[in-house]
Amino acid sequence: MAKVVTYLEMNNAKDLRPGRVVPELLLRRVDGGLPLVRATNAQVGAPYGWRSASRTNEEWQDLMRCRPLRQYWCITLKDKTVGVANLEPQPDGDVEITTFGLLPEYVGRGLGGHALTLTIRQAWDSEAVDSPAVRRVWLHTCSLDHPNALRNYQRRGLTAYRTEVEAE
Repeated sequence: MAKVVTYLEMNNAKDLRPGRVVPELLLRRVDGGLPLVRATNAQVGAPYGWRSASRTNEEWQDLMRCRPLRQYWCITLKDKTVGVANLEPQPDGDVEITTFGLLPEYVGRGLGGHALTLTIRQAWDSEAVDSPAVRRVWLHTCSLDHPNALRNYQRRGLTAYRTEVEAE
């Protein structure tokens, strides 16, 4: 079965269409080397076959060395970790949302729209690389991700700019 990968972007922070506010839902920046980060990434990604779900500790350390600008954020609800959002500033003012998702037990509870809103705002607030300001926030998703992922990204104001079909 083929996998469809969709690349989405937002070129102006004013294009963000916020999701329904969940008052106690927050982003908390954390050290990427913490076991919590690896475990949360693995739990979020396992149902969708994400690479992060099977990375060894050594592979995580290699990733952190190769991607020193990557930011690791826990999505929290009442101080309990419910998901993950990783951001990576890139040259020319781009910021990639490299990882975004909720733990399986929190999917379908109305948290995704606000969690993504917080993540996109944080991406726009990131320090730009080789640019005076962030000029674009982007990410990719695929047909193996949660069925509502693409819809959530589009509802928040991200627009598709490329689609690829990859053979499995």
